[in-house]
Amino acid sequence: MADTVYDEFMDEDTQKGKYMSFRLGNEYYGIGINYVNEIIGIQPITEVPKTEDYIRGLINLRGKIIPVIDVRIRFGKEPVPYNDRTCIIVIEVNRFVVGVIVDTIADVVTIEDQNIVPPPKVGKHSKENKYIYGIGKIGEDVKLLIDPEMLLDEEDIEELMEKETQTEEE
Repeated sequence: MADTVYDEFMDEDTQKGKYMSFRLGNEYYGIGINYVNEIIGIQPITEVPKTEDYIRGLINLRGKIIPVIDVRIRFGKEPVPYNDRTCIIVIEVNRFVVGVIVDTIADVVTIEDQNIVPPPKVGKHSKENKYIYGIGKIGEDVKLLIDPEMLLDEEDIEELMEKETQTEEE
């Protein structure tokens, strides 16, 4: 019987409905905690020529080379200088580990499914909102919920990693 209780406990998804929230300017966003590996401070980034502007370059995280993207630029916002509040959220999406630069981390929040609504599909910028899959309501506050799979262009990331491999071999 103990094994059955243990198995049921292990099947329970403790990350369901939990989001790492962060700020870009005055807006708050959330990314599913199940994608988040860790949060680190901003660190030196090695630029890689001829990549998309939102790909800031590569970092060496404990011996592992990780591409880093700036979410502000990916969302078409004005870049801002990095400061001591700027963070990199290290996420894993479809076998890729990527750093996502954000202005600042807010907190981990729980948003129940019934409090998530789809984003409005009106206006000339509705296609630009492809990164947002839902709007989470927490009391009077809202968080724009990001689809991490839409953030990454796998071809760009693969090309970036190939360039880094070629550089290491030379």
